[in-house]
Amino acid sequence: MARRLISTGSPFEARIGYSRAVVVDGWVFVAGTTGYDYATMTMPDRVEAQYANALATISAALAEAGASLDDVVRVRYILPDPAEFPACWPVLSEAFARARPAATMISAGLMEPGMKIEIEVTARLSA
Repeated sequence: MARRLISTGSPFEARIGYSRAVVVDGWVFVAGTTGYDYATMTMPDRVEAQYANALATISAALAEAGASLDDVVRVRYILPDPAEFPACWPVLSEAFARARPAATMISAGLMEPGMKIEIEVTARLSA
């Protein structure tokens, strides 16, 4: 069973010791991804902008693995403030309109106070 590790070059991956995604046995496991803009290493203030950044990072990792958002079978949203989740619905419903993955929203503290959302996905590669 070969494993392929995917990195986005985020300084957190090296510092904490994880991969953005791991591909194994036809599955793609994408690590919890926050709303950093890795080009500028900035975090937007609004949850919608953070979601868009996280989704772009996730999409890039999936593409490198040979998958897309349409291949996602499981998504987990983690937000410190669950009241902010409805603001994300229009974007996430568009992003996952075709895949319609099983989804869970969890309310929990994140690593930094400015982080408003973290997203983790699991995808299945097409045969």
